[in-house]
Amino acid sequence: MWRIAQAKLRGNTLTFGSRLPMVSGPKLRRCYNEDVAYGYRVPKQFEYPDYSPDQLKNRQQQAALVCLVDAYRSVGHRATDLDPLHLQQQPSIPELNPARYGLSNMNEQFNIDGILEMSPKGGSKTASIAEIHQTLVDIYCGHVAFEFEHIPDTAERRWFADYIESTSNQSALDSDKKRRFHELLVRSETFDNFMQKKFGQVKRYGLEGAESAIIALDELFSLCSHSGITDAILGMPHRGRLNILVDLLKYPPRALFHKLQGNAEFPDDLPASGDVISHISSSPSLNYGCKEDLNVTTLHNPSHLEAVNPVVSGYGRAKQMYLYDKNTDPGCALGDRLIGIQIHGDAAFSGQGVIMETLGLSNLPHFSLGGTIHVIINNQIGYTTPATNARSTLYTSDVGKLVNTPIIHVNGDYPEEVARAMRIAFEYRKLFRKDVIIDLVTFRRWGHNELDEPSFTQPQMYNIIRARESVPKVYERKMMESGVITDADAKQVHASFTKYLETELAASKDYMPKADHLKGKWSGLVMPTQTAPQPDTGVAKETLREVGERSVLVDQTFKVHPRLVKHHIQPRLKRLAEDLAIDWATAESLAFGSLLKQGYNIRLCGQDVGRGTFSQRHAIKTQGKIEVANSNLSELAVLGFEYGVSIQSPNVLPIWEAQFGDFNNTAQVITDTYISSGETKWLRQSGLVMLLPHGYDGAGPEHSSSRIERFLQLCNTPIDMSSNSVIQNPNMHVAIPTTPAQIFHLLRRQMIRNYRKPLI
Repeated sequence: MWRIAQAKLRGNTLTFGSRLPMVSGPKLRRCYNEDVAYGYRVPKQFEYPDYSPDQLKNRQQQAALVCLVDAYRSVGHRATDLDPLHLQQQPSIPELNPARYGLSNMNEQFNIDGILEMSPKGGSKTASIAEIHQTLVDIYCGHVAFEFEHIPDTAERRWFADYIESTSNQSALDSDKKRRFHELLVRSETFDNFMQKKFGQVKRYGLEGAESAIIALDELFSLCSHSGITDAILGMPHRGRLNILVDLLKYPPRALFHKLQGNAEFPDDLPASGDVISHISSSPSLNYGCKEDLNVTTLHNPSHLEAVNPVVSGYGRAKQMYLYDKNTDPGCALGDRLIGIQIHGDAAFSGQGVIMETLGLSNLPHFSLGGTIHVIINNQIGYTTPATNARSTLYTSDVGKLVNTPIIHVNGDYPEEVARAMRIAFEYRKLFRKDVIIDLVTFRRWGHNELDEPSFTQPQMYNIIRARESVPKVYERKMMESGVITDADAKQVHASFTKYLETELAASKDYMPKADHLKGKWSGLVMPTQTAPQPDTGVAKETLREVGERSVLVDQTFKVHPRLVKHHIQPRLKRLAEDLAIDWATAESLAFGSLLKQGYNIRLCGQDVGRGTFSQRHAIKTQGKIEVANSNLSELAVLGFEYGVSIQSPNVLPIWEAQFGDFNNTAQVITDTYISSGETKWLRQSGLVMLLPHGYDGAGPEHSSSRIERFLQLCNTPIDMSSNSVIQNPNMHVAIPTTPAQIFHLLRRQMIRNYRKPLI
């Protein structure tokens, strides 16, 4: 623990004494010269001390003990009590037996310095094998399990082991915190019972069986608030969504009850259809006794499982860039003020490819949030499919190892241990600014929904579930037995929240919904439901010439490839100087540069967008607030990310360019459920541009078409483009520009007009 206690934050580095440090993070990286480019942001790195000479000597002398400790750190999770239903058979793990390493004398004393972080009696550095073994069992084989030995970075592994071992005896909570947990759990159970009683024929996807998820979120929000984080961007699926929205995120129950009774969630005069109850959202400000509130933005999600994850990342990234641009503190680092939170289902986490794609973005300099907290609500079952048929891995969380993410498993029957798991996860994210996963092992009291009969396919599981007490009732009994609350206290919590819900139900009859769109940064825009004139997208010739010349202006110290000088720079300058017809790439540059001069930001993203698929752009080295983000080889997650950027700020022109236009087909989910329908369902405007290039140059039928007919099928309104004053309310615009002038005006129109629409 001394290593943690002595840590001091200096600038962007955590320093410890004068020992040779281990530095977290990559040391060498193959990249362009873009570390000073706009939007290139990487997390700060931390140093951690290596073993001292005496500790290294002790480890060499106590090699058998080192093997035992390393075994518990590596595979101790296999012997942990994680299943609330006790359906999983505990395997025998021979690596955890001290005798395997010749440690048969349980009374033999060993020097543990540099081997295990524990506090023997009297402050001694020695302990018996019996004491050491029991400590290892208590830490690594209780109701919380850890997987971190797969992390390649030595500093991260050392920190993780030291932290959980040195803080294992510091998990006791005060009475106020326990009462808070009790109240949240009781409110959660009361809400679901109320919903079952009043709206028994509704598929509400309740939280019963996984109530401790609300403890995890509450603890996380509290930690964020006390650490100076002001914004949390939350994405979650349908399971438990209504419960969490009402119980923790201040969603008005009367608004929910109003919708459940067949009423609209938006005012009648707005052109919005609304969405099902499992997709609604709430974005409150929460106060945890700190100077600043925590602003939680819960994003709408579609029915397609996990599609919201990259949207959360993109939205959070755009908000971070906004905070970064306006921040006057040069020491503000990535992740200091904003955190991403993603809640997942167990079957979806291991089955949906968007999970792997989104994780693949997490440490990239133009996509990183500085660490996202992932919580898997692990029901131990999919719709009806058991884990044995749902994944090829031991744990549903194993896909997180794709990006070397540490994983914390915790038994959901123990709310206080769930809170401890969250504290460890948060501390890791706070220091290393990387993703971390909590696998919250729970159960599902009902079927996939409340109208489903689960015992058709899982009779043994549901016999156990129906015979056992709920998590809130078990915790309440423990709190009463320990004297934290009385029977009267418990009844009061139940009665007061039930009364509150009854009052809200009565008030729902007169509830008048309000729209929550076009506020804050969006307040200057309008809904395009009225006659709107075509905006003037023209730019003075002198300005265009200046922008065009500067688009190929480079520092004299920068060595340009001779072919670029001959075929890219000189021809552009010649056309501009002699008023000749310009090419496609020049028109695009003129649109970008003129928008930058008017104060707009631009984010150009996709595979190879810096150079351009057809070697036409060459925008690797840029100036100003234009972010050229070469992405990884992903379409679904990257397009979802850019959609998230687009709905966060109307001042940014977000562009996703497919490497070839037909590559959009692997991102069809985002096009269907967000881009083409987000405004209709949720009143969220998006100015996202999808550039889909292709050519007839012998690349085959796929690369010769962007399948434009698919987008036309998604359009909801025909537009008479022959009129200069028309009803401008299609769900998106689809265009096939044939001249450079057209692409110039199309791109500028995205920002000049007073509303936002997707452009294909």
